[in-house]
Amino acid sequence: MNNRPTPFEIAVDESDLVDLANRLSRTRWPEGETVTDWSQGVPLSYLQNLCRHWSEGYDWRRREADLNRFPHFHQQIDGLRIHFIHVRSPVPDALPIVITHGWPGSFVEFLEVIGPLSDPGAHGGDPADAFHVVCPSLPGYTFSEKPTLTGWGVDRIAQAWAQLMADLGYGRYGAQGGDWGSAVTSRLAVLDTAHVVGIHLNMLSVGGDPGSDDLSEAEVAALEALRYYYSWDSGYAKEQSTRPQSIGYSLVDSPVGLCAWILEKFWSWTDTDGDPVAVLGADRILDNVMLYWLTRSGASSARLYWEAFRNRLEGTVEIPTGVSIYPKEIFRPSRRWAERRYPNIVHWDELTRGGHFAAFEQPAAFVDQLRKFFRIVR
Repeated sequence: MNNRPTPFEIAVDESDLVDLANRLSRTRWPEGETVTDWSQGVPLSYLQNLCRHWSEGYDWRRREADLNRFPHFHQQIDGLRIHFIHVRSPVPDALPIVITHGWPGSFVEFLEVIGPLSDPGAHGGDPADAFHVVCPSLPGYTFSEKPTLTGWGVDRIAQAWAQLMADLGYGRYGAQGGDWGSAVTSRLAVLDTAHVVGIHLNMLSVGGDPGSDDLSEAEVAALEALRYYYSWDSGYAKEQSTRPQSIGYSLVDSPVGLCAWILEKFWSWTDTDGDPVAVLGADRILDNVMLYWLTRSGASSARLYWEAFRNRLEGTVEIPTGVSIYPKEIFRPSRRWAERRYPNIVHWDELTRGGHFAAFEQPAAFVDQLRKFFRIVR
C-alpha cells in the first residue's frame, strides 16, 4: 500500500472554544415567531434553551475525548485530504463496509452502531455478522479538506471512496448510506461493481406516479409527503444549491444561526414527536453542530448541493440492494417505484419507528437491518 492513512486525533484549540463562548454570549436574538408552532422555523424559546445549554452545560472536552475513542485517520485522495474513522473487526474474515452520512449529519450519526457492527459478539450478536467499518466524512464536511475548485460532486466522491477502500486493502466490500450518502453509495455501486458486493440504503431518491390511477394508499401518502417537502421543507436545498456562498457567511459566523439551520432539520426529519432535543439529547445534537462550527464547514458542506444539482446522476443500479424505509423519512417510495432504478432489491423492510437519521435515532434497528441484508450477499 503506497498511500498509507495518517492517524488523526481531534484536538480543538482552546481559543476556538473561547471564541464560541463569546459569540454565544453576544447573540443578537430576533423577536419571537408569530405562531405557536414550528411553521415559521425554530421557535425562539426552543433555540434559546438549547443554546443556553450549549453555553452553560455542554462540555466539549468531554465530548472530544469520547469522539477520540474511535481511530480517526486522514488519507490523501485525488488531491484532497479525506477524514475517516476506521474500526477493524476482531473477526478476521469480517466484511468491510463503507458508511456515508449526508447533510446536516456527520460521522457522529454512526458512533453507537460502530461497536455492534464491528464486534457483534461483544454486543450480543453473531460474530458471523461482523464488519470492518469505514466511516468517511464527505469532502468539505467536518475534518475532511474543503475543495478549492469545482468538480467535487457525487460521482467524484464515489470514485474517492472506491480508492479509499482499495488503499485500505479491501478488494471486496459493502456500502451503506442515507441522504447524500445514499447518492454516493448508489454511484459507488455503478462505478465499482467489481468490488462492491451489495449496497444498503435508508433513503431512496426515486420518482413516483402522481398521475397513475392504481396508486396504493401508501403511495398516495408518499406523494403527499413529497409535495409537502417541496412546498414547505426544501428552502434550505434551494438556497444551498443556488447560493451556498451567501448562506455560508451566516453559517460560519453565527453559532446560533448554524444551530438553528441544522436543528430545524432534526425537528422536521426525525421521529421524535416534535421534540428532537428531548429524544435525541442536547449533547448529541450539539456534537453534530460543533463539528460543523469548529471546522467552519457551513459554506463548504452546502456546496455539495451546488455541485450535485448541476449534474444529476441517473442510471440503473444492478448489484444486490437492501432498502430500509423509516416512517419519518422525507420520501417513502413504494417497492415498485424503487425497483425501476434498483431492479435487484433483495431486502426490503418498512419499519415502525425512525426517520431520516436512521443510525442516530434507532441504532439497534439500523444494525439489525444491515445484518439482515448483508447476510444475503456476504
